[in-house]
Amino acid sequence: MKRKSLWKLITILAIPCIISLLPVPTGLSQLAWVLFGIYLAAIVGLVIKPFPEPVVLLMAVAASMVVVGNLGGGAFKTSSVLSGYASGTTWLVFSAFTLSAAFVTTGLGKRIAYLLIGKIGNTTLGLGYVTVFLDLVLSPATPSNTARAGGIVLPIINSVAVALGSEPEKSPHRVGHYLMMCVYMVTKTTSYMFFTAMAGNILALKMINDICHLQLSWGDWALAAGVPGIVMLLATPLVIYTMYPPEIKKVDNKTISRAGLQALGPMQAREKLLLVIFVLALLGWIFSSYLGINESAVAIVVMGAMLVLGVVTWDDVVKNKGGWNTLIWYGGIIGLSSLLSKVKFFDWLAELFKNNISFDHHGNVAFFVILFMSIAVRYFFASGSAYIVAMVPVFAMLANVSGAPLMLTALALLFSNSYGGMVTHYGGAAGPVIFGVGYNDIKSWWLVGAILTIFTFLVHITLGVWWWKLLIGWHAL
Repeated sequence: MKRKSLWKLITILAIPCIISLLPVPTGLSQLAWVLFGIYLAAIVGLVIKPFPEPVVLLMAVAASMVVVGNLGGGAFKTSSVLSGYASGTTWLVFSAFTLSAAFVTTGLGKRIAYLLIGKIGNTTLGLGYVTVFLDLVLSPATPSNTARAGGIVLPIINSVAVALGSEPEKSPHRVGHYLMMCVYMVTKTTSYMFFTAMAGNILALKMINDICHLQLSWGDWALAAGVPGIVMLLATPLVIYTMYPPEIKKVDNKTISRAGLQALGPMQAREKLLLVIFVLALLGWIFSSYLGINESAVAIVVMGAMLVLGVVTWDDVVKNKGGWNTLIWYGGIIGLSSLLSKVKFFDWLAELFKNNISFDHHGNVAFFVILFMSIAVRYFFASGSAYIVAMVPVFAMLANVSGAPLMLTALALLFSNSYGGMVTHYGGAAGPVIFGVGYNDIKSWWLVGAILTIFTFLVHITLGVWWWKLLIGWHAL
């Protein structure tokens, strides 16, 4: 083990040890206090990464099982630590990863991209909107924006930039600089527009539900995010184009589209089946409450259908590293979070906040401050997952005790999980992939990210709040 990794490991091992040696706060059990130490160590581990995320969470799960076995007193079983792996939301994420991989293995994602380029990509601004429509179409079925933006959209858009004579070192501003920022900033918007567009959405909703007891269906989420999300999707390419206009304006999109589609050949049976399954999946998620099943059941049925019909093979599922990694760390963190809720840690934390933090019953001020803080702290997080695990419970608890309008604050927090990552090139795993291509510099990326984040923030606290209040008034949420 490298010395740097060793020090990181020592750090995360020291955290629960130190906390367990400190006096247990009044109103909290020893079990809850020690489990909090393990949870905090897991958060730090996700940030500093001595090991990959699944390894960090397996360590935390193992430690929690030992602690529960010794301090649980029979009230809690060690198997309760594993509850996250039995959670339907965990399997929803895993199944959606399989659907996402199918767009790559069948070539349907590329086909949609080249069709869009042929239709609206005759200008560089139009190419910016190609990234919008492509990402928007794929996002409901792709819970990894890294896979979506970095694995599907980026290779195609990068090849278009090269075809237009834009190279990272010699001519980045010809078009590549603009297009790469579009790819990233757009995916940070589409990622909050659908429940299944980012794995973190499902995790954040589970945490907020544990604390605030609020639930949203797949359709509720899409409806609430739709209006502010569409406004930002329409604005994003134009804002970037205005700030950093590419050197070329016109594009021979027909030639690029024709060449790409010819390379793919005629539409195959697997692509047609995937298209049908994808549409049925969307309908299933939208109307799940009428069908008598939940979103997780729809996702598992979809995965089974793809395997039986040969759209994907079991080998494809086994090779889907992102899906398996997410299954392990995501199930682990859900289990730990649920256990903290069961041992009344969040109840104790709520009481602590209630007694020490006051907005003098100015709920709207609390809403504004909490949402702004949720964005400002993103400069300190190089992982969207680490931010959600560390900060969403804290902000949800603040909302719960501060008098902030609970539903409005919950929605705003759920959506800021994604767009808050615009502020830096490391705000989400897709950032380093796209930035690493080499077209962009940190200064312009951070400036565009800050402007778009502030713009999105303003849209959400004005148009978004108006829309959400309307939906609540209609009893649509």
